[in-house]
Amino acid sequence: MNSLSCDGVTFAYSKEATPVFENHSFRFGKGINLLKGYSGCGKTTLLKIFAGYLRPLSGTVSTPSGLRPGSCDYQRREMSFLFQRFNLLPLATVRRNLELAGELAGMGRRDLGDRIGYWVDKLGLAPVADRKAASLSGGQQQRAAIARALIKDAQVLLLDEPTSGLDDLNTRLIIQALKETVRRECVCLICTHDHRLENLSHEVVDFNRFLPVERHLLALA
Repeated sequence: MNSLSCDGVTFAYSKEATPVFENHSFRFGKGINLLKGYSGCGKTTLLKIFAGYLRPLSGTVSTPSGLRPGSCDYQRREMSFLFQRFNLLPLATVRRNLELAGELAGMGRRDLGDRIGYWVDKLGLAPVADRKAASLSGGQQQRAAIARALIKDAQVLLLDEPTSGLDDLNTRLIIQALKETVRRECVCLICTHDHRLENLSHEVVDFNRFLPVERHLLALA
């Protein structure tokens, strides 16, 4: 299996809530897939379903390896996730945040040390590598979170708004990093409103084509 997919998926955040997805199917191949759409249309929800952080009410989710999305092996070794809120350990240093991600993935000490050194330099984190994450600026935390997501050689890479709030130079830095490191064997999904990323992708999926626009936006659509 070479794709990340879900078939006939229905998901709602509660029994009383309107489903975010109702009998929807999605299939994403290898390379960088860009997910666009209005806020609230379900992009982040879909990423979390593929990560195994959310469980659909019905339907099936398939990963490239065949592992169940909620399994420890999948989440620790085969999948990397970038959260919008970064989710760094605030009292751990940048370096320790990266170490923990690699250790959970079962990376060897030498390989992990090399990769930490690479990403710390690549993303301009060397001056703050030994500072606690809570003491960093928002932009520094964002780059540290991206470094953590890229530390392991993930088969599935799920990035939620990786460049939101970043200036043009730092956005170019992230784009270049993704171009250089996302293997064609990797299935990468990026949720974004950032038009600067459009030339980065191998495939663009616009959620607005098949999911309803929220009522308060209909007059502007």
